[in-house]
Amino acid sequence: MKQNQTSKEKERYLQDYGVLNPHPERIQDELFLANEFFDPRDLLQVRYEMLRRHQIDKVSVLDTAKQFGVSRVTYYQVAGLYDRFGLIGLVPQKPGPKSPTKCTEEIIEFVIQQRSQQSDIPWKDLIHEVFVNFGVALHRRTIERGLIGVKKTSLIQKNK
Repeated sequence: MKQNQTSKEKERYLQDYGVLNPHPERIQDELFLANEFFDPRDLLQVRYEMLRRHQIDKVSVLDTAKQFGVSRVTYYQVAGLYDRFGLIGLVPQKPGPKSPTKCTEEIIEFVIQQRSQQSDIPWKDLIHEVFVNFGVALHRRTIERGLIGVKKTSLIQKNK
């Protein structure tokens, strides 16, 4: 009972930190099958051992990928991230853009300036001004999110 409880706690911990392997059943590597130390649910451990299996044990990429239940493309992606960032590169990152692409800091500064000069400027006019000056069509909510980000940043800088 105690071991099962610890196992569930570890699984919850791995999930909370985004390193729970979504497919532990795919791992066919002998270390993970024969030794309790190696946990197929721990994605960081799986990825590290996968890279080690090829680089140190000299197992081919194809065989390594099969043993660890991933494609060759995935193996090379993980290897590239490890080469660039070290161990932290093995931690899965959120997919998609990391910052706004259309609503730049320059546009947000422009909006703040416009609103400081004319506090009651209608959103329709403000959005039109952004389009005229920057050639970018933005939604009102996109600009609002950008402004919220600026407020959070300025609050953090004031508290330092």
